[in-house]
Amino acid sequence: MRSPRKPAKRALILFPGALGDFVCFLPALRTIARGARVDLLAKSEFADLVPPAVTVYSLNAGLVGRLFMPRGGERPDVQRFFAPYDVVYSWFGAAESVFARELKRATQGKGLLFPFRPTDGTVHQSDHYLSCLGETGSSLPIVTINGAARAWCDRYWLRHELQEKPVLALAPGSGAREKNWPVAFFRVIADWWRRESGGAVIVVLGPVEEERGGFEALQDVGPVSGALRLGQLAALLSRSAAYVGNDSGTTHLAAAVGVSTVALFGPTDPDRWEPRGRRVAIVRRRLSCSPCAGETMKHCDHRSCLAALDAADVMIALGSAAGIGSGSRSNRAMQPHVAA
Repeated sequence: MRSPRKPAKRALILFPGALGDFVCFLPALRTIARGARVDLLAKSEFADLVPPAVTVYSLNAGLVGRLFMPRGGERPDVQRFFAPYDVVYSWFGAAESVFARELKRATQGKGLLFPFRPTDGTVHQSDHYLSCLGETGSSLPIVTINGAARAWCDRYWLRHELQEKPVLALAPGSGAREKNWPVAFFRVIADWWRRESGGAVIVVLGPVEEERGGFEALQDVGPVSGALRLGQLAALLSRSAAYVGNDSGTTHLAAAVGVSTVALFGPTDPDRWEPRGRRVAIVRRRLSCSPCAGETMKHCDHRSCLAALDAADVMIALGSAAGIGSGSRSNRAMQPHVAA
């Protein structure tokens, strides 16, 4: 289905992705929001990151679920829900034939259904979302940090005595353990940063990482921050001098807010998932077996793409991005041993 040529006055979007997906989606969201009032059904926490013309509601709204039921789109309450919108964009449910049929019924043909992932495995996720709208080329995601989040960050900096210090933000986790650089290596980077820059380190953990644990080696390098609202996280990242993290939603957010970002890639493909931003460096170890498919990644018995990713290479990229330190190859002696 094609999107309308003229901007809709009122649009509804159904978007099922996690944080990294959503940051990639931001350029498409801004395109839809030009001249339109937009309601977005997604994760409710994304409300901290959207443009002013966008209102966020939970995708778990009961009426959307009715579209997975035969003839659910004919229900009067479902049709009333969709009636106010000039157009409905959905990256949700495209693989379900019942949903596709019932969305068409419920929206009186105003529903546009798109695949959540590109069929061409070489297309960047952000470009895929834009192409669904008939847009070509690439665009950087933009995150506007609100005043409340900035005020919170000011208090955070004071509480942890971070004023006048170059701060490195480390995010050692991600949604999948298989994408994570060993924690011992992050410790090496933290110690190097404090020695070379005279600055401080913040460790950022998301809900998944807090639940899993395993980051004890970083407990004493600086403040460990978890359970942050996305607005607070965005403010914290934007105020940092530099950032290092795995292929994760937090890394996409760091790039989007403009901090100098070093993104570590192993089994996943940077051609599809490279964080978009003005100051982004990708560090990876090119192996014949990487990138690899999801099932292969989960059952890999050596994880060499990450376990053998040299801390010295990360130091070089970080030193170049932040303008500090030598980051020389002599630091290879600091590479810890990590069992595969």
